[in-house]
Amino acid sequence: MPNLHWTMPVARWSFWSATSPTAPDISFIDPMVRRRLSSLSRMALKVAHDCAAGRDAVRMVFASRHGELRRTTDILHAIAASEPVSPNAFSLSVLNAMSGMFGIARGDRSAASAISAGAETLGYALLEAHAQYTDAPSAPVLVVYADEPADPLYGPVNDEVEGGALAILLDATSPQCELSCSVAHNEPAGARSFATQAAALAHCLDNRGQSSWQSNGNAWHWRWHGDAA
Repeated sequence: MPNLHWTMPVARWSFWSATSPTAPDISFIDPMVRRRLSSLSRMALKVAHDCAAGRDAVRMVFASRHGELRRTTDILHAIAASEPVSPNAFSLSVLNAMSGMFGIARGDRSAASAISAGAETLGYALLEAHAQYTDAPSAPVLVVYADEPADPLYGPVNDEVEGGALAILLDATSPQCELSCSVAHNEPAGARSFATQAAALAHCLDNRGQSSWQSNGNAWHWRWHGDAA
C-alpha cells in the first residue's frame, strides 16, 4: 500500500467509554429489541444516534475488530456442551447486526457496510467512509466504531482494543471540523502517540489543531489532525 492522505468534513462526533458509570441512553430502540442488546451494541447505537439524529438518511460504515465476540463465545460454549443455539443469539452475533438494528429503528434503508481489519480497523473504516463520501458527497456518511477487549480465554491479544464506541458524521453542509488522515511508513513528527486508533482519533477531535498518531507493530503509521471548519 502506498502512502495515503485524505481529508473529510466532520459535522458531528460522539464518544462513549465502556467505563462510564451510567448506561448509554438508547430509548429510541423498541423495548422488546432493547432487552436483547449486548453492551457493545448499546454503546454503538448510542453514539450513532447522537450523530444521525435529525437526518432522514445516512449511509453507514460500522467497524469493530472483535465485533460481538462475547455473544459468539457463548454460542461456542453452547455447541461444546451439546446445547441448542438460540437463533436470536446467532442473528445478533454477526458483525453487521448493529447497523441493521439502527436502520430498522430509524426506518432508514440507506446502504450500510461492516469492516473488521485487526488493530487498524478504525483507520480503514475512515478510508472506506472517505471513498463513499467522495463518490456521492450529497449524502452524509456515518462512521461507527465500537469494540470490547476479547475474553481472556482467547489468550494474549497484540495491540488489544479499549472498550468504547465513537461515531463521526461526514457532511459538508454543516462541518464543525476538517479531519486530515494519513498513513505512511515514517513516524509523523510533532504528533502525540497513542496506544489505539480510537484514542488517537478522539484526542485530535477534542483538541483541534493538535495531531495524533498510532502504529501497531507493523510498517504503517496512522496520523490524524483536526482543524476547525
